[in-house]
This record gives sequence, C-alpha cells and structure tokens, in this order.
Amino acid sequence: MECTIQNSDYVGKRIDQVLPLLDSSLTRSQVQKLIKLKQLFVNDKNVKANYLVKLADHIVLDTKVNSELKPEKIPLAIIYEDDDLLVINKPRGLVVHPGNGNHEHTLVNALLYHVKNLSSIDASRPGIVHRIDKDTSGLLVVAKTNAAHRALAKQLENHTMHREYLALVKGVINENSGTIIGPIGRDKTNPLKMTVDPKNGKEAETTFKVVERLNAATLVEVKLKQGRTHQIRVHFNHIHHPVIGDQVYGHLNRDRVNDGQILHAYQITFIHPRNKKEMTFKAPIPEYFKKAVKLYR
Repeated sequence: MECTIQNSDYVGKRIDQVLPLLDSSLTRSQVQKLIKLKQLFVNDKNVKANYLVKLADHIVLDTKVNSELKPEKIPLAIIYEDDDLLVINKPRGLVVHPGNGNHEHTLVNALLYHVKNLSSIDASRPGIVHRIDKDTSGLLVVAKTNAAHRALAKQLENHTMHREYLALVKGVINENSGTIIGPIGRDKTNPLKMTVDPKNGKEAETTFKVVERLNAATLVEVKLKQGRTHQIRVHFNHIHHPVIGDQVYGHLNRDRVNDGQILHAYQITFIHPRNKKEMTFKAPIPEYFKKAVKLYR
C-alpha cells in the first residue's frame, strides 16, 4: 500500500486510525502490529501508532516477506489447498514459525519451499493465521493471500473458527463433560509458562467431553473458545488433570511418556473467505498418540 495524504479530514488523526479508513481490509490492531514490525513508513521513516497524520504525508506499508527466512525442503502433509489457503497437518516436533533469532527448521520455512504465494500481513510469519505448540500435532489453516488472512483472522477473533483436539490427561475424570473457565496470563515466576490469573489474565474457556476412561488417565475431546497460548495445557493442569507427557505443566504426568504432551488438533471448521461455505477437515490420529493411549489402556 502506498499513498499521499491529500484529504484534510485525516489530518491530526492517529496513523493507526487513518490507515483502516484508507484501506477497509485493514483493522486498527493489524496496523499496530505492522508498526511494531517496522513495516510502516511515513515520509521514509518508521513511526509509532500515535503519530498524527499531516497533509502531504507519504505513507508506505511494506509487507514483503522477511528476507532472512529461507525455504527448506521439509515434508508437508497438505490436507487441502486452493488459491486462497491451505490446511496443513503439522507433525509433532515441528515449530510453527521462527522466533528468538531462530529462522530455520520451522513450518514457515517448509511453506516457503512448497507454496508459491503466502500472505504477508506479518512478514516474520508469512501465511500463519494461528499456531499450535511444537509438540502438539494437527491441523492449521494457512493463508495464501492477505485478504484470506484477514478473513480467517476475523473468524478467530469472533470465535467462528472452531478447533477441536484430542488430549490424554492424567487421572480419571468422573464427569462426562465439563467447561473450564479461567483467565490466562504470563506466569510471573517463569516467563516461559502461562497460568490461570484471575486478576491480570485474558478470558479463556475450554470445554471437554470424555471419550474413554483408561488406567490412571482419561482420553478427552476438547474445544477451545479463545485459543490462548497453552490454553488446553494450562486449563487441564489447573484442574489437576495435566496433559500426559507435558514437559512444562503438571506433576507425575511424565512417568510413562516424557517427550511432549499427548495433544492432537484433529478437526478444524471455518468459513471459506472467498465462497463463504463452511469447511471442516479432520486429521488422522498419529502413531505417537495411539502408542501413548495403549500404554494407559
């Protein structure tokens, strides 16, 4: 996007308010994110979100994919693909996107190798609309265009994209179903962990249904409302049924499995951004998950 301010109606307003008026496909939060990524230039300089627009300001929004990201020939299980999006079945052990200075061996690197076009709204994470943890397997929807990205992100925000998981958790849950409600925030004692924080946390709701009761474990089907960081892992740990194998959360839940949580995103439902039809995809249960269930059966 590139333009010069010629309308006096925009003068004196914050840049993060003006850009959505100039491009209706942008939201204010998206503009703020792009500003943090230093992808917005006013008169050839990066500005802050509270910059007040002036007449004749030349605005450039540069959303080119980060040149530091390199394509890698990593196998991908593509469940579905069209001109707007892909649905990927991510294997356990694969990080979704680069972070902390690491630009290699992620799903993003694999996507850059296999897919010609990816959305560039977040140049550090091309195509990535949402994520799942490294040791969680399962379905992700990936955007090829910025329009698809915005539409899918809006569904996440409005909770109209539905994601369902299977989890093997410690102990026997007596209730056949239930809802866990607890705001989630950063753990003050460990920045790598999240915790239920009623005072400062963000709203989070997780519903579950028991699929099978095993020997000292329960197989559950889980649905997320918000999708906070580590939401399933934090919530089940909070009710003293941590996910089996989780190396970050829980106590005595790694006695038989100690190489990551037994958690699989097996189903995703969303509205296609172009044809507006509801689409549902399922991923088969992976072998690592079957093996863990067998250990407790």
